Amino acid sequence: MIGLVLAAGAGRRLRPYTDTLPKALVPVDGETTVLDLTLGNFAEVGLTEAAIVVGYRKEAVYARKEELERRYGLTLTLIDNDRAEEWNNAYSLWCAREVIKRGVILANGDTVHPVSVEKTLLAARGRGRRIILALDTVKQLADEEMKVVTGPEGGLRRITKLMDPAEATGEYIGVTLIEGEAAGELADALRTTWERDPDLYYEDGYQELADRGFTIDAEPIGDLAWVEIDNHDDLAKGREIACQY
Repeated sequence: MIGLVLAAGAGRRLRPYTDTLPKALVPVDGETTVLDLTLGNFAEVGLTEAAIVVGYRKEAVYARKEELERRYGLTLTLIDNDRAEEWNNAYSLWCAREVIKRGVILANGDTVHPVSVEKTLLAARGRGRRIILALDTVKQLADEEMKVVTGPEGGLRRITKLMDPAEATGEYIGVTLIEGEAAGELADALRTTWERDPDLYYEDGYQELADRGFTIDAEPIGDLAWVEIDNHDDLAKGREIACQY
């Protein structure tokens, strides 16, 4: 199993930082970036390799590749997303379909979270589980969050931002464990999703997969401090959280 980071997006709401950097390289603790935190998490749980999907300002990630490899003891593979500034991340995750065959812990490049999330997902492996989402069932939800409804047995029924928060079981935090045997079916669902509308999220691909009868599981992460960094308010919160890890 290897790590996988989606770091191709432009992050326009974080300008001027993202005038020259992808969102994943915006500092959150001194010179430490979200990408640093995520790669550090991967290394701490014993991964030795990671892939990073790059697109917008990808040259900044290429320039730091060797330094990141030395710092975290990881062998890094960079995957170019040629549509990063035009299409949404369903296509971005599809670009990584070959590495997903090895089994991955996927992390969004804008999610500040503790390593306990990766540990929780790894501990939840087995029992036929092929895709496991990290789920915050504690946070008070609003309109912007990626909300999830699970069934009685814990499997995903719905995942969308377009849901009454009162209906949701919790929020998907942007970290997923994907076993290699799920790669083919996931890639096909993602392709169907971005071909239908290139502006869709990879979570819409998860919904497509679930609608086909594939069981996607969700694992609660407990009461943890984490944040998805979309704007300057989120960045301020991320800086408060990152220094705690």
